[in-house]
Amino acid sequence: MEIHGTYADAFRPVRDRFEQNFLDGLEAGASVAVTVDGAPVVDLWAGAAGPDGAPWQRDTIANVWSSTKTMAAVCMLMLADRGQLDFDAPVADYWPEFAQNGKQGVLVRHVMSHSAGLSGFDPPIRLEDLYDRRGVAASLARQAPWWEPGTASGYHAITQGQLQGEILERITGVSMGEFFRREVAEPLGADFHIGLDAAHDGRVAELIPPAPDPAVEELDPNSIAARTMASCPLDATVTRTRDWRAAEIPAAGGTGNARSIARIHSALACGGAVDGVRLMSPETVE
Repeated sequence: MEIHGTYADAFRPVRDRFEQNFLDGLEAGASVAVTVDGAPVVDLWAGAAGPDGAPWQRDTIANVWSSTKTMAAVCMLMLADRGQLDFDAPVADYWPEFAQNGKQGVLVRHVMSHSAGLSGFDPPIRLEDLYDRRGVAASLARQAPWWEPGTASGYHAITQGQLQGEILERITGVSMGEFFRREVAEPLGADFHIGLDAAHDGRVAELIPPAPDPAVEELDPNSIAARTMASCPLDATVTRTRDWRAAEIPAAGGTGNARSIARIHSALACGGAVDGVRLMSPETVE
């Protein structure tokens, strides 16, 4: 198995474990990156980027699903750091239409902590509806919470990003993807995208769908978990489409690689700044 890239001597075990994942059949293609005090100490890639066997390259990128949520969170933290967003304020302070159907008490903090009671779409939406971010926002504004906001946490797998994106756009006048590009990715030189231009399609690895999870089939169809998953059915093959890649889906649709994720997260690990690029104050990080 050929492993490409670099690593510091002290991190040889990471390189060996990465290789073992391939030997054990746990990976087809992947990258891994680690930084310490903002400096890269592991930057490796290996395997294939698609069913045709094309090799995973240094600049290969892939849909990273919920790792995208960390990028959306960075954007929201930046607004809070600038005094433009208060996590303890009602969402409706920034998005007045959101107060419909008993949501006037939903706080931005509830959206950030998956406790807003809006873990799925009600009524359910089609995949193509998800590509219309303003239409999705209008739908979320109309619906009622599935539980009392702030009293429990339930994973907002897709809806969290749509809610955050609308709040950010109401404050800044630009979409989450555009804000992220201007304020985070470009200043840090990070190859991560929330809304991917077609020019990058040739670098995107194809995801392999996982085997069906028997536990999902055993869920009570009336449970919140089942209703959440049924409200916008997805599978890994959607990430191969241009519509999905182009759409701004801040909870699940980001495209990048381990290097770009580590680069952005290193700013948080280093008190809000790395290599002279400051995203937020140390106080906000804490």
